Amino acid sequence: MIRPPAVAGRFYPSEPEELAREIQAYTSGESHKSRAIASLVPHAGYAYSGPVAGAVYSALRIPARCILLGPRHYPLGQPMAILTNGSFQTPFGEAQIDSALASELAGICPVLREDTQAHAREHSLEVQLPFLQQLSGDFRFVPVVLATDRFQAMQELGLAVAQVVKAQSEEVLVIASSDLNHFESDAITRVKDNKAIARILALDPRGLYDTVRGEGITMCGYAATVAMLVAACELGAKDATLVRYATSGDVTGDLGEVVGYAGIILR
Repeated sequence: MIRPPAVAGRFYPSEPEELAREIQAYTSGESHKSRAIASLVPHAGYAYSGPVAGAVYSALRIPARCILLGPRHYPLGQPMAILTNGSFQTPFGEAQIDSALASELAGICPVLREDTQAHAREHSLEVQLPFLQQLSGDFRFVPVVLATDRFQAMQELGLAVAQVVKAQSEEVLVIASSDLNHFESDAITRVKDNKAIARILALDPRGLYDTVRGEGITMCGYAATVAMLVAACELGAKDATLVRYATSGDVTGDLGEVVGYAGIILR
């Protein structure tokens, strides 16, 4: 199975040379790279969230194996969907799914279902792949997209991710893909986003879940982020650092209706 790109030419350039130049511009600010357990990166069009994602990726030593967790934006497919074989096509070529790692995760996490439909149009993971291809080269990844609102399911996935990562002899990076609050004013969005970011920096998955739902924060990938936090805590994370925060208003100048973006690294 080769999954074709869904948003090339819209969210990021479809021409390889232009795409490479854009990623280079977003990732040229950090010379020191260090190992991490997990990270949070946004997934809007590169013009909006590329600088935030690039700030995270440029600070990471990206290993050859990654687990990508993101939201399922479209109402099609399973609520917790994984793919265990094949590849995702990007302008840089095929990004290969880590079949062994994906099959292991699917085997110990029964809430996950193999489902191509859930991944077919979803951009939250796709937009990460060109960054990883350019910065890591020959890497493999596990794609998981989520549309569940049940904390127990998020926790179950996070514990399973930690279990399979612990069992590997090679380093594995867990990446959660999420934007933050959507389509409110810049002022309101920054207040709401700060509440969510505080729970992430506190390594508090249940607190993030309760805060997002209780405060009406329209964080599309909160399920992925909760699962990532559960996994990171199980894997021994002791610190989380906010690398960069922005809203779409920083790019457009329109502060009336924005989307928030945070880049966070967990070690």
